[in-house]
Amino acid sequence: MTDAALQTTVRIDAETPADAASVEALVMAAFGPGRYAKTAERIREHARVAAGFVAREDGRVIGAVRLWAITVGDRPALFLGPITVSADSRKGGLGADLVQACIDHAGQTGILLVGDAPYFGRFGFRAAPDARLQGPVDQRRLLWLGEGEPSGIVRPA
Repeated sequence: MTDAALQTTVRIDAETPADAASVEALVMAAFGPGRYAKTAERIREHARVAAGFVAREDGRVIGAVRLWAITVGDRPALFLGPITVSADSRKGGLGADLVQACIDHAGQTGILLVGDAPYFGRFGFRAAPDARLQGPVDQRRLLWLGEGEPSGIVRPA
């Protein structure tokens, strides 16, 4: 058997309704029930999914990310997260591929997220000091990618 025969193909696809259980299982494995206590989860509970992407390997969902419809002040935007990749598939850049799928999908619409500036900075995300989540959040981790500076309360659209 050649090395090529041992390689598997990973694809980034749009999430479908049939992927929901697999995505939820990945998110729960990565973040556990503690995710429900996070302010970001309060936004996701009330926002509609604007887009979702999954990473598939041989038909199995091994990574996922979603974009949620929000407003920042009166500005329409997207809220990215959570990003999750199965434990046995990390370290291959799959998380970055999922983030890039979101950026490509968003076009000119700004994206807000709560995350690590060193990781997301490589995609162009920067601090969003004037955007405010309604609940506790480390303001240094609130990041924006888009034109201008978002300002105001973040709400589900």
